[in-house]
Amino acid sequence: MAEYKMNSDELKTRAIELHAGDRVLLSGVVYTSRDAAHKRIVGLINEGGELPYELDGACIYYAGPTPAPEGLPIGSCGPTTSSRMDPYAPLLLDKGLACMIGKGGRDKSVCDAIVRNNAVYLCAIGGAGALAARCVKECKEIAFFDLGCESVKRIVIEDFPLVVGIDCHGGTMFKA
Repeated sequence: MAEYKMNSDELKTRAIELHAGDRVLLSGVVYTSRDAAHKRIVGLINEGGELPYELDGACIYYAGPTPAPEGLPIGSCGPTTSSRMDPYAPLLLDKGLACMIGKGGRDKSVCDAIVRNNAVYLCAIGGAGALAARCVKECKEIAFFDLGCESVKRIVIEDFPLVVGIDCHGGTMFKA
């Protein structure tokens, strides 16, 4: 297992270097999105609508952060169960999504799309939302404001500790 320090905008070209079990300290722009937002984004794709952010090369963090305490950019920001996004993930990966961050295993269709698109699935530590929030330097709500904590946010992270759960070579930390 290797250790990497990467910027989120490098993931599209550097995912091929990563293997299941590798550790990554990730910095850069990441978008939070959960199942309700994913459903809306897929709807916009199907309708030819304008997306809240460019999918090509993007990194999505499956999180619904709590409101920010005074003086901080974000509240608790732990990962949610990734399998809830499995119905939407293959399409987003086919549209250029480079990385997903969450917790837990993924279904075969997502694993196949990760391989097909040279993408990567990174895992964050569940139950450590307050710790994860320390890595968030900026947070701005950008879409689907009516979803509250599940709205889409553009966050800037610094040295966010992650583990490669599924790589673009077909490697996985999860049972098949």
